[in-house]
Parts: sequence; structure tokens; C-alpha cells
Amino acid sequence: MPSNAHASPGRSGRSGVARRSVLGAAAAAPVLAGLATSASATAPAHGTTRKSPRALPGGGDLGPNVLVFDPSTPGIQARLDEVFRQQESAQFGTGRYALLFKPGTYHGLNAQLGFYTSIAGLGLSPDDTTINGDVTVDAGWFNGNATQNFWRSAENLALVPVNGTNRWAVSQAAPFRRIHVRGGLNLAPTGYGWASGGYIADSRVDGQVGPYSQQQWYTRDSAVGSWLNAVWNMVFSGVEGAPAQSFPNPPYTTLDTTPISREKPFLYLSGSEYRVFLPEKRTNARGVTWGNGTPRGTSLPLTQFYVAKPGVSAATLNQALAQGLHLLLTPGIYHVDQPIQVNRADTVVLGLGYATIIPDNGVTALKVADVDGVRLAGFLVDAGPVNSPTLVEIGPNGSSRDHSANPTTVQDVFIRIGGAGPGKATTSMVVNSRHTIIDHTWIWRADHGEGVGWETNRADYGLVVNGDDVLATGLFVEHFNKYDVQWFGQRGRTIFFQNEKAYDAPNQAAIQNGPLRGFAAYRVGDNVTEHEGWGLGSYCYYNVDPTIVQHHGFAAPVRPGVRFHHLLVVSLGGNGQYAHVINDTGAPTSGTSTVPSTVVSYP
Repeated sequence: MPSNAHASPGRSGRSGVARRSVLGAAAAAPVLAGLATSASATAPAHGTTRKSPRALPGGGDLGPNVLVFDPSTPGIQARLDEVFRQQESAQFGTGRYALLFKPGTYHGLNAQLGFYTSIAGLGLSPDDTTINGDVTVDAGWFNGNATQNFWRSAENLALVPVNGTNRWAVSQAAPFRRIHVRGGLNLAPTGYGWASGGYIADSRVDGQVGPYSQQQWYTRDSAVGSWLNAVWNMVFSGVEGAPAQSFPNPPYTTLDTTPISREKPFLYLSGSEYRVFLPEKRTNARGVTWGNGTPRGTSLPLTQFYVAKPGVSAATLNQALAQGLHLLLTPGIYHVDQPIQVNRADTVVLGLGYATIIPDNGVTALKVADVDGVRLAGFLVDAGPVNSPTLVEIGPNGSSRDHSANPTTVQDVFIRIGGAGPGKATTSMVVNSRHTIIDHTWIWRADHGEGVGWETNRADYGLVVNGDDVLATGLFVEHFNKYDVQWFGQRGRTIFFQNEKAYDAPNQAAIQNGPLRGFAAYRVGDNVTEHEGWGLGSYCYYNVDPTIVQHHGFAAPVRPGVRFHHLLVVSLGGNGQYAHVINDTGAPTSGTSTVPSTVVSYP
């Protein structure tokens, strides 16, 4: 359905001005369709009988919404412009596109990216595919406000920007991975309007990164020439050239390395054959993975993937998985009437172009067994109108196996409840398997769009972590009716957290939590003895009842092994207030002035 964003600014505050008016001043101061694919190969059907289903083939074409270009393709710019015209303001539309560029050099392109559009190179290294031009995200469709520039991505390209600086003015769910910018990078829209991003990983920016009006940003395992400014919460781990740690003024949180990381799988061409590269795990990582020769990892031929097309049933997807195939979800909408069940170690489920899974009749969209090395990447789960108890489950309840050598990774897996229509889910994502790495997610109970209301898109909990030794790098969870994050596993770690409490709480009583006023954005369970977080922020914008007081943004047991570094809470224009930052510690937010209240370390 078409976006109603113009009629209902929503995310920026329904009046627009109150929510972000401070930012401009605050930030300025510091400152085709030719699809060559590998031939289909039929996987063996072991022990089949006449009654068994025919074995599903691996490989095949990537479907009509994957556009593959090479330097000799005619009319590339016109095709890019056509997709952009369709997707520019289609915030809750059904269009999904992946724009893939074969290795080579392209001249004079400006790939403007709208909603549900991914652009990627098909080389093993970003430098194999060079665009002398730009990959642009701006906010003209929303009057220069970039706070709704969600659900788009860029990956595995080298860019030589026309004017020396590429513009990437995004907010949540818009990863920038494995990019070499031979110049600068501007993270703000034209006119430096509001922006609420964002995420960079495994990228090199030769020049300066200018956040300008960006409220927060997380950059991991990358290299930058320099970094211009900060507004509320800028977090770096493993970034060469990152600014020195200085929170809260300026609000930089800088970790020299990332404790554990494993880059997202990606599609590439080996000769004329499509393959999926699986980067290896790194510990204490710093800098990009692709600087010197072939990146480290393994690869799989496309013939080992079931190449799914929209309309395929969950039963067929599960047959493919049971047969030993991986899943490649081509762009589009997938309705499932039973969970996609990933039971085999090292299975890859990779989406292209924001492939979207919608569970029907209240089922869980996807379940992963307690096995090693599953890789989930690059898709959106959209709650259905019948309440799902859980949307994504990583390991069944009670999972306890040690996966430290080969963890499951959840990367650019986004969850939405409401917005595109009515949706409900009690808990969005549950992580039960130990050592899971959540590397960039946005779990969002919609605050605007269709099917939005305190009970209409009811969703009590965003992320629940029961497994031990789980690491989150780039965690965005917003607007849940109760706790946005609950963490019950031991030795959990979060590097960067961004949250807004639900805008639409009707009154103080609606969020009463026993004796406490409101549910924390991020709660560590009472029995947890070890937990650590760096660079965590929670914002409130109670626009239905601005008199609401939230007791705190963060709740945790008070013991030496539970530690936080660089916490902040912000009241956006005085629409609601926080009394404290964490537990009973930290000053209250300051009236109508949108100024963070901070705690540098806790306890």
C-alpha cells in the first residue's frame, strides 16, 4: 500500500518541530535484467520413494527484481532512476529490489536509493567494482527530514564521488557494509535536516565522515580519514582513525577492537558462476577484512542454495532446508503458515533486496535449532494481523550448547510490527542459543503508518536474550509496550544501543510497572552476575500524554560484574521525562530542552 508519511509525519513527531528542532543548531556548531546465473543442479534425493516429494533444484535465476548490470549494459542510469521513482516514497509499499553490479568500472552514475532497495558489487573485494559516481540517499521526498529513511542498503562497492563526498542520509535499518569511499561521506540530508541513523561496518572512507545532524551512529571494524562531529551517541569499535573516547563531551565511545565479529555473507561472481562468500570469524578485530588480497573465509556455489521466489510456501522452504540446501530469498514478500525451520549447522539464509517474511495465523516466522554456525542475513520480518508469541527464535528454550568456536550470526535482520498494516507479536526476537552474535538489527514497533495504536499493533517485548555469552553490535530496538530489551543470559555484551520508548502510551497508568513508572528500555535480569554495555541511549517522546514520567531508561542488578559505560537518556522537546538514567542513578532530563542526561560509568 502507498505510504501515508506525507500526511502523517509520525517519526519526526506528529507536529514535526518538537522532536528534532534542537538538532540543526546542535549539530552545525561542531562542525536490467540480464541475469547470468549458474546452471541449475539438482541436489540428490537420498532414499526417495515414489511418495517422496521430488528433490528441489539448487541454483537458478535470481528473478525479475534483481537487476544485474555490467559496464557495457546500456541505459543503466535510466533503469536506476526508474526504480528510484517507484521506491522513493514507498515506505510501506510492496516493491523490493536488488541492484547488482558485476566487477568493472562504471562512469557517471548516481544511484539514488529509495525504500527496500539494495545496491551491491559482485566482486570478492569492494575495489573490484568501482562506480565513478555516487550512491545517494537524501530526503527530498520528506521535505529534508531523513528520520524515516529506513530499509535500504549498500554493500561491496568502491565509490569515487563526483564532488568528492558521497551523501548517505539514512536512519535505521540502512546498513553501509564493505564500501570503499574514495573521498568523504556525508550522513546528513541536503539542508542538514534531522537524521536518526545508523550503521557502518567493514568499510573504508578515505576522507572525512560528516555526521552533522545524525543523532547517533555505530561504526565497526572500519577505517576513516577523520570524523567531524557528534550529537548524542557516536560509538566506534575496531575503527582505524576513530576519534578518541571522550563521552559525554563530545559523546564518543571508542573501543580499540571489536571482541568478536564475522562479516555478513555476500553474493559474488567467480567467472560466470554465482557464489556466496562466508567471511571467517575474527576476535579482537580492527579495520577492514578486504584490504590485502582475497578475504578470509569460505564460499558456496549458488547450486547449494534453494533460490526462493515470492509466493513459495513455507513447506517448500523447509523441504529445501531438510534436503541440505541453503536459502537465498530473492526480493519480494513471503507469507509463511508455519515456521521456517533451520535445523542444520552452518545453514545460510540470505535475503536480497529486503525480502520480507510475513507469518500468517500467529506462527513464528523463523526458528533456528541449537546448532553451530547458522548465518541469517539481509531480510525483514513483518508481523501479521494475528498475534505471534514470537517472530524469530534463535535456539529453542533451554539451549545450552557451546558455540564459541562457530557462533550463529544474525545480521541486517529487521523486524517490524505494524506500519505496513495491522501486526501483533508478544516478543519479536528471542535468543536462546549461547554465543549468538546480533550484528545490526532494528526491531521496531511502528509509530506511524497503517495499523498503529497502543493496542492495535500491540507488542510487549522487542528482544529477549536467554542465552549466555551473547554479543550485540549495533542494537536498535524501539517503541515496545513494555520492555524493549530484556537480557537474562550471563556474560552478555552490547556495543551501541539506540531506543525510543513508545510514543503512544495513552497515560501514566498504561505504563505502570508495579511500583515503577514505566518499563526500562534495556533491562538486565535480576539473576545476571556478569553483563557489560557501551554507548547505550534511550529517548522518550510521549506525545499523546507529555506529562508521563519514565523512572529510568536502564535497569540492572547492582553488582560489580554488571557494568555499563556511557549511558544517556533524552526527552525530545519535553514530551515526557526520565527521572533517572539507570536504576536510581543519573539526573532527570531537563524540561523542554532536548539535552541528554548522562552516566559515564555504572556502578
